[in-house]
Amino acid sequence: MAFLPAEYPRVWTLTAPAPFADETSCHCQAPHERLTIAQARLGTPVDRPVRVYADGIFDLFHSGHARALMQAKTLFPNSYLLVGVCSDDLTHKFKGFTVMNEAERYEALRHCRYVDEVIRDAPWTLTPEFLEKHKIDFVAHDDIPYSSAGSDDVYKHIKEAGMFVPTQRTEGISTSDIITRIVRDYDVYARRNLQRGYTAKELNVSFINEKKYRFQNQVDKMKEKVKNVEERSKEFVNRVEEKSHDLIQKWEEKSREFIGNFLELFGPDGAWKQMFQERSSRMLQALSPKQSPVSSPTRSRSPSRSPSPTFSWLPSKTSPPSSPKAASASISSMSEGDEDEK
Repeated sequence: MAFLPAEYPRVWTLTAPAPFADETSCHCQAPHERLTIAQARLGTPVDRPVRVYADGIFDLFHSGHARALMQAKTLFPNSYLLVGVCSDDLTHKFKGFTVMNEAERYEALRHCRYVDEVIRDAPWTLTPEFLEKHKIDFVAHDDIPYSSAGSDDVYKHIKEAGMFVPTQRTEGISTSDIITRIVRDYDVYARRNLQRGYTAKELNVSFINEKKYRFQNQVDKMKEKVKNVEERSKEFVNRVEEKSHDLIQKWEEKSREFIGNFLELFGPDGAWKQMFQERSSRMLQALSPKQSPVSSPTRSRSPSRSPSPTFSWLPSKTSPPSSPKAASASISSMSEGDEDEK
């Protein structure tokens, strides 16, 4: 990437990082006629795009930075976005200490899809010589006055020259907000990095705080284990409840089936009652003989039947004794007969 045209096709930035300004051939000597905003919005000459410049510190590059650059890139139908990044010396002098050094901030900008070119060691206040050197048509930044380096607004002269194009800040995200979160939750991040293998010396943590953080990490591990056990217990209980519900449902179905079969068999109109009645009627028919008809004729005695026995002791019908002597003789004969039976 030792030599690149001043305005190379946009597809290049989609397949490779944006180049640095001092590595390109943008220092052409061709005359550069600056455009007005109206001309830029209506359309530009075919031979070149509108060169838009945006600068900043871009520490901890985040979505707010990317959105601002996206706005700068899409201000006009055909734009070439140059991004200036201030060095560590200027930033520490006028704004304060940064988390990322200048090389890291330069590289972060090179990999933003909206950036066509990165200018390293950009000036804090834009000069006419700088604008002419990089053939800048417009400067994009949010419209809030930026007081610094003894000036109420470092973009005041750009606004007066009609070269300033405002962009909108993204609410809820900034480098200061991110640093505030880290400072606010310092203990959490210190414990996190100790757990990931960083030493107390690297984190600038005292011996006592190191032991405290490590103890807190152990406590958190125990809490996590207890939480996992609770979750597993809840899962087990839920499974048992589901299975018990299924078992109860099956039991209810079987119970209904059993009760239905029982009622069908032993109910008032059940098969068992009908079977019992049938068997009872058969038993009654078997036990009770058939009655003879009322008008049946008198049966004659069978000739084979033996005559009824006659008892010798019964007195026979004889004529009364004709005389007292005969009567006494018959009485004596009866007494003898009794003695013989004995």
